[in-house]
Amino acid sequence: MFALPELEEQTLQPGVKGLPIVEPLRQHMIGAQHWNVLAADTSLPVAVLKASALQHNLDWMRSFCARHGVLLAPHGKTTMSPQLIAAQIENGAWGITLATIPQVQIALRYGVRRVILANELVAPADIRAVLHLMQEDAGFEFYALVDSLQGVERLSQAVQAFGLQRPLPLLVELGMRGKRAGCREPEEVMAVARAVAAAPGLQLAGIEGYEGLASDVDTVNVFLGRMAELLQVAAEEDLFAGEQVIISAGGSSYFDLVARGFKGLAVAGKTLLPILRSGCYLTNDHGHYFNQIAELEAREGGKAGAGLRPALEVWATVLSRPEPNLAILSMGKRDAGFDLGLPMAIAAHRPGGASLLLPQGAVIDKMNDQHAYLRWPEGVQTGLQVGDLVGCGISHPCTTFDKWPLLLLVDDSYDVLQAVNTFF
Repeated sequence: MFALPELEEQTLQPGVKGLPIVEPLRQHMIGAQHWNVLAADTSLPVAVLKASALQHNLDWMRSFCARHGVLLAPHGKTTMSPQLIAAQIENGAWGITLATIPQVQIALRYGVRRVILANELVAPADIRAVLHLMQEDAGFEFYALVDSLQGVERLSQAVQAFGLQRPLPLLVELGMRGKRAGCREPEEVMAVARAVAAAPGLQLAGIEGYEGLASDVDTVNVFLGRMAELLQVAAEEDLFAGEQVIISAGGSSYFDLVARGFKGLAVAGKTLLPILRSGCYLTNDHGHYFNQIAELEAREGGKAGAGLRPALEVWATVLSRPEPNLAILSMGKRDAGFDLGLPMAIAAHRPGGASLLLPQGAVIDKMNDQHAYLRWPEGVQTGLQVGDLVGCGISHPCTTFDKWPLLLLVDDSYDVLQAVNTFF
């Protein structure tokens, strides 16, 4: 049971980003205001989620996992939204992946019961916080990563000192040379796995890796093959405790390769849980992941365009037309991610009127904190004027969600249905 009613019952004060309110408003009353984004009823800029695309993506991923025989623990850091995380679990997700202990605490507060911390658990205060959660709630399942003998020793000592009455489950992380955390060589993985299995208070629960940092398909497949081999070696040495064993990978670019790489794996006498951790599938995007998913569709042999749909947009108003081929928009680095490419103008609309054609060749080529520069080739004519709206697709949803404490859920006509909250 998710603790979402408290969010709907909260009173929103004037000043909430994207909302046009001038007096307090209960969140559950947002839909009753009958706002429409294209009518400029909201404050601008405003971040919106298209309800139809979200539901399509939820259905698509559920079908994908069922077809490939894998489980899903999507990375909750993408949205950090209790409403969206609840929707993912209600649509078949096995659990949720998170990156920090405050994220874990927030997820548990709103009803998440099973978490993979896709990170090493090292800081003393974070270790104590996790052990406290596990002690207070016997039904809370938690898994963390470890990639060093020092990490094993720290965790074992902490669990013993705390007096936790159940073991702390750990996944040994395989990494890539020159990339993020994780053991670089198979021999290191096995040394850490043996140490976990022998350490008081700890339990070896599986093998984990992150293939998303690879630059090509071949590297991904080699990496997944190494994970599978390590799983079998650890199983042959009888290092895994408990009835279930986890093997987990799968960012948002190559999760199809992960699903195929895990196919057919087994651990004698135990239930193997092959778990994907893609988070960006829920909203997809108009840039980086849109292109990655197009390549995935080609590998899957599916119909082009039938896969995941972009659901997240940021709408802004034209503040100024200071030059014939330039419009300044009311959106900047405080409103949209720019780490994997600048936002893309995808639509224009005149409030109270009709949709407009964007100037041919128009691109956002620069952003300041609160402004975006929409520029097009000299000589191109356009009717775009001050006060018109420009809808923007983004690249990499993670770094747009964290800029909005509240996003508006809209239908295909951009009527506002409700709000979702984020906790960053």
